[in-house]
Amino acid sequence: MRPMDREGRLGDAFLTPGSSSFTAFLAAHRPALLPTRPPLPDGVRAAPGTFPHGTTVLALTYADGVLVAGDRRATMGNVIAQRDLEKVHPADDHTAIAFAGTVGLAADMVKLYQVELAHFEKVEGVPMTLNAKATRLSGMLRQNLDQAMQGLAVVPLLAGYDVRAPAARRGRIFGFDVAGGVYEKTDFYAEGSGSPYARGALKKLFRPGLPRREAVLAALHALFDAADDDSATGGPDLHRRIYPVVSLITEDGFERLPEDETADLSHAMVDQRHRHPDGPTAHP
Repeated sequence: MRPMDREGRLGDAFLTPGSSSFTAFLAAHRPALLPTRPPLPDGVRAAPGTFPHGTTVLALTYADGVLVAGDRRATMGNVIAQRDLEKVHPADDHTAIAFAGTVGLAADMVKLYQVELAHFEKVEGVPMTLNAKATRLSGMLRQNLDQAMQGLAVVPLLAGYDVRAPAARRGRIFGFDVAGGVYEKTDFYAEGSGSPYARGALKKLFRPGLPRREAVLAALHALFDAADDDSATGGPDLHRRIYPVVSLITEDGFERLPEDETADLSHAMVDQRHRHPDGPTAHP
């Protein structure tokens, strides 16, 4: 496929009506550009610690919508590969995608997914429904199964505010497995190697209708607990001023929590931990 002919005109592939899926367009005309192509020869598995991996990400619903947060650490075996990795990204105006797993493949998948949603909206004239967004991401994961079997798994977390359901406008959360299975989660969820500890913390701290500040603090406490027990998860680095990424999706759209607000709440959370090292107790 040539993007343009010698006279500067778009090639036939761009002018022929087809699917509203950009991934399907790439698969048909330029499959080498897909991040789902196998990076290793058949039968070869990546040695542990060969590629950077990222953890931990979580999501919880709150009074105004849904919150998505992630720590900043990436590891290669027992080595910290990166301290300021971005694991939470906007997918479109009302949806966020976060990831755990192989960083390079995950970053490419996030970019492709963002284009996928934008391409659909341009072709169809309306945004994709939240259920369809989850299904489309599930299909991309299924295409990545060969890499997952080679030890290069990517496991995303999808959250969004459902603006297409006027009778039930709310935040929703979807989890996935490496084979593309999609599961809607209630109230909260976490993914990555620190996720069992983060989910345990959220079981204590979550309650329906949390206000914004309490929801952010609950997420920060959950990531702190994950970092306390999982070496691949990084807590807030107060000396380097590296804090978790926290994003909020409401009826008004996607918003990344301002850095100064994240810093203030991270310091408040750490101060609470100085007084109560095991964190806050469950709500009555």
